[in-house]
Amino acid sequence: MPLVSMRQLLDEAAKGGYGVGAFNVNNMEQIQAIMEAAKETKSPVIIQASRGARQFAQDRYLYHLMLAAAELYPEIPIAMHQDHGNSFETCKSAIELGFTSVMMDGSLKEDGKTPTTFEENVEITRRVVDYAHERGITVEGEIGVLGGVEDGHGAGGTGLEHITDPDQAVEFAERTGVDALAIAIGTSHGAYKFTKKPDGSVLKMDVLIEIHKRLPKTHLVMHGSSSVPKELQDIINQYGGKLKETWGVPVEEIQLGIRNGVRKINVDTDNRLAITGAIRKVLVETPEKFDPRDYMKPAREAMKKVVALRMTQFGQAGHAGDYKQLPIEEIRKGYASGALDTRPSVVGSR
Repeated sequence: MPLVSMRQLLDEAAKGGYGVGAFNVNNMEQIQAIMEAAKETKSPVIIQASRGARQFAQDRYLYHLMLAAAELYPEIPIAMHQDHGNSFETCKSAIELGFTSVMMDGSLKEDGKTPTTFEENVEITRRVVDYAHERGITVEGEIGVLGGVEDGHGAGGTGLEHITDPDQAVEFAERTGVDALAIAIGTSHGAYKFTKKPDGSVLKMDVLIEIHKRLPKTHLVMHGSSSVPKELQDIINQYGGKLKETWGVPVEEIQLGIRNGVRKINVDTDNRLAITGAIRKVLVETPEKFDPRDYMKPAREAMKKVVALRMTQFGQAGHAGDYKQLPIEEIRKGYASGALDTRPSVVGSR
């Protein structure tokens, strides 16, 4: 079964009232972990690669690993997503390779660090939408700027400096026609998101709820949404790591977001923690071992457990067989006819 449109996954999630985890990958074992979790929980899945991942693994390796996943798990709808595209060319290259979805993060300039103006963001995102929709490819945009840095991408800071303005979110959706919209509500990339369990002073769920009320047909996206469980931190530190105490986004807050229009939830740090903890444990407890399989197998299993748990918590578990997977050509026709247009003015006139 070929890779499918992220738009279809998100539309079905909206119908079912659940969220879909988007899990970052860099190598074969991570893809295997995600797919085994999806099979175990019967979940549709979004597998995403950042620019850093594409450079690390090389595009062709990643793409063919994804094709292998689709071949081995034909019952699982799989979307392949470019995470944090920093330019039209980055998104175009992903589409040409075979990605079925791209994120144009026009909230930052091409250096991936400097915030853009609203008009700059609209212009570049609209250009990507026009190119992608002509080919049946989903587009995620971002309005507002997240904190932290991941894979060299991010403005740094706490995440509170550039919270999304609801008025601008509505205008952005109207002028770009994006399928999904990542918003800044105080979350950050990386492990060090919050210095205490987050509350309304640092995690602005009220902003998210307001945006959903005003954009009910636009799929919302939560970035920087790893929960950074203490038990995963503890395993790393128990076996020689030196992680500082930190807090992530509580699962119950993500579930509140899902009840208010969040359909895609980005998770990366939790899986990195699980993998690293498992590898450290093997190397410390059995220092005589040197076969990479001896530590990559438990690392893969540890990540699988985290992903399966998130799939259950996000509500996507059990929904893999709910619908027929549409070919990209059908999605292209939907964009061309206007049937998939979610701009507020268009939706309101139907």
